[in-house]
Amino acid sequence: MYKYFKRFIDFMIAFVALIVLFIPLTLIAILIKLDSKGPVLFKQERLGKNGVPFRIWKFRSMFVGAEKQGSGVYSYKGDSRVTRVGKVIRATSIDELPQLVNVLKGDMALIGPRPALTYHPWSFEQYTEHQKHMFDVLPGVTGWAQVHGRKEVPWPERIELNVWYAKNMSLLLDMKIFFMTIFKVMVNANNENIGETGVKNESSIQA
Repeated sequence: MYKYFKRFIDFMIAFVALIVLFIPLTLIAILIKLDSKGPVLFKQERLGKNGVPFRIWKFRSMFVGAEKQGSGVYSYKGDSRVTRVGKVIRATSIDELPQLVNVLKGDMALIGPRPALTYHPWSFEQYTEHQKHMFDVLPGVTGWAQVHGRKEVPWPERIELNVWYAKNMSLLLDMKIFFMTIFKVMVNANNENIGETGVKNESSIQA
């Protein structure tokens, strides 16, 4: 029952937030455009509910073509690929706000497992049956793994946290994650990749 109620809440919050934030978001878009060449938005395929790919929206925080450079899939502290404006919007998580549109479209929820890339840490087919339970719910703008280490947590552990959330989703849990997320963003906690997080450790990810 809650999952249907949750969708209604997510839609209404995202709708109102986009209206309230319209002017600030427009100003940010202008700053991104003035700061470096390229589109304002960065769109990328991610795995959604049931493993179905969708295009996630973010404010572009890196120079165009950054993913093709030899610095890896994810950014790291002091990454030269990040623009001047990008450093600010990443530190404040403002770059994630365009995902409110994904929420309106039904691709995402406000709270749920963060959507993984279609190829990293591995493709959907390579997840175990136990791990695939993280795809039973819509991916979120923030989630249980994000408030428990975020980018500092190795992928096998992130997946376990996501699976736990999918099996225990509730209004109270979502409220807890919401307020924990606000605190994490305010102190900019766990917002840098500190090492290789994509190593598949079979012993730690089996049910």
